[in-house]
Amino acid sequence: MAANNPFADPARYESGTPDCAVVIFGASGDLTRRKLMPALYRLMYEGRLSPNFAVIGVSRSPLSDDAFRSRMEEGVRRHLEDAPFDEDIWRSFAEGVFYMAGDIHDRDSYQRLRSLLARIGDTRQTAGNVLFYLSTQPGQYAPVADGLGEAGLARTNGWRRLVVEKPFGHDLASARELSARLQRHFPEQEVYRIDHYLGKETVQNILAFRFGNGIFEPLWNRRYIDHVQITAAESIGVEGRGGYYEDAGALRDMIQNHLLQVMATVTMEPSATFEPDAVRDERAKLLRSIRVFEPGEVAEHAVAGQYGPARIGGADVPGYREEPDVRPDSQTDTYAAVTFFVDNWRWAGVPFYVRTGKQLPRRVTEIAIQFRDAPHRVFGQAGHLPPDLLILRIQPEEGISLKFVSKKPGTGMQLRPVSMDFNYGSSFGERSPSAYETLLLDAIRGDATLYTRQDMVEASWRVVEPIVKHWAGETFDFPNYAAGTWGPAAADRMLARRGHAWRRM
Repeated sequence: MAANNPFADPARYESGTPDCAVVIFGASGDLTRRKLMPALYRLMYEGRLSPNFAVIGVSRSPLSDDAFRSRMEEGVRRHLEDAPFDEDIWRSFAEGVFYMAGDIHDRDSYQRLRSLLARIGDTRQTAGNVLFYLSTQPGQYAPVADGLGEAGLARTNGWRRLVVEKPFGHDLASARELSARLQRHFPEQEVYRIDHYLGKETVQNILAFRFGNGIFEPLWNRRYIDHVQITAAESIGVEGRGGYYEDAGALRDMIQNHLLQVMATVTMEPSATFEPDAVRDERAKLLRSIRVFEPGEVAEHAVAGQYGPARIGGADVPGYREEPDVRPDSQTDTYAAVTFFVDNWRWAGVPFYVRTGKQLPRRVTEIAIQFRDAPHRVFGQAGHLPPDLLILRIQPEEGISLKFVSKKPGTGMQLRPVSMDFNYGSSFGERSPSAYETLLLDAIRGDATLYTRQDMVEASWRVVEPIVKHWAGETFDFPNYAAGTWGPAAADRMLARRGHAWRRM
C-alpha cells in the first residue's frame, strides 16, 4: 500500500476483526446502494474492519470495477447517515471494491467467482474468509446456495458464511424447505438470517436495561405489568412495492419477523451468559411459549386493515387499491393488530398488543410497558390517574422514557404526570451505528447473537400461520381506514374488550 494510504497504520484498527471478503449477490439493487455499502464504508472509516477487507458485487448488469465503484460512491455520499464522507478514505476503501457480472442460474458464473475470489484473496490477503450476502429476491436464496455449494465455494480452508435477508419463507412449510436447502451446503451455525430491527440500538439496549440493572428486572412480570403495546407505524404507503406487498401484507412483512423478535427480546428469560447460543436459546424458548390460536379464536385476537384514499396536507393520497401493481379488489392487509399471550410463569395473563401499518399519521416504532395501578388511592385523587409507563423508543429517535405521577408545586397534594427521558444522542454525545453496521460487523466476527436461528423462524411461523390461514378464507370490507389515521375501528375495539386503549402518539 502507498505510504499516504490512511489505512496503512495498523494501530488504526480494532483487534479481533478477521481479514475477509464480502460477496454481495444482487449488488445493483437498492439495498446495496442505500444500506450495505454505506455501512461497510462507515465501519472502515472507524477502523472496525481489517485493512485487507474486500467487497465483490455480483449482478447481471455489465459493469466494470470502476463503474461499480462510481455507483457505490454516489450511494455512500447520498445515504451516509450522520457521518462525514472522506475522499481519501473512500479512495483507499474503493481499492478493495470489485464487480463481477453473473447470472445466479449459470454454473459458469460461480466458477468465475471462485477464480476471482482466489485472485483477490492473494492480492488483498483475505485468508480465504468469505461472507456471502444474498441481497436478491427471496426465490433466489436457495438457487444461490446451491450454486455456491456445487462450485465448492461453501467449504474451504477459511470460513464461509451466508447472510440471508427476510422473508424467511412464505409460511411454515416453505421456511422449513428453505432452511433445508441452505443447510445442504452451509451448516446452520454459518447461516445468518438478518433482521435489521435486532441491530437497532434500543432493541439491543433492552437486554442491558433489563439484565444490567437491579431495579427493573424484579418488576418485569405479570404481578407488576398490566399490558404491553408494541407499535411499528409507517407514514408512507407501499412506495412502488405493490407487487411485493400483494404477496406479503403487514402481518407477514412486519409481525412474523421484526415485531415477534422484538417481543421475544422484551419478554425472554435472562440467559446464563451473554453468549450467542445462550441468548438465542432464551429467545427461542419465549417464541415457543406464545399461544397459538385455534381457528375460532383468531377473529377475537387479530384485526386486519387496508388503507383507503384520503386528502392529507392539501394533497390527495391514493388508497392501497389504487397503488401500482395492486389488484383493484385486493384483500391484502396493510395494517395488522394482534393480541398475543405468553403462556409461561412470568407472563401468564398479560396481553401483548402488537400493531403495524402503512399510511398511519406518523412514523414511529416503540414498546410501551404499562404498569398496574397503585392498589390504593392514598391521596384521594379525583378521577383516574394516568398509568406508569416505560416507553422504549426504537425510531425515529432512540431512547427510553419513564412516565409516572408526581406532586405539583404548591399547597395540597395535587398529582400530575411527569417524564424522565434518556436520549442516545444527547446522553453519549456520539452517533449510534446503523443496524446494518452492527449486524454486518457481527457476521464478519462470527457473533450470531442478534441473528435469527431456524427454530426461532419456525416458532414465529407457528404463531402467525393460524391468522394467515383464517384471513385467507375471509372477505374483508376493505378499505376500512383512511390514509393518515390510526387504523381500523376494530383494532380499538379489540383493546376495549379488556379495558385498554392504544397509546396516543
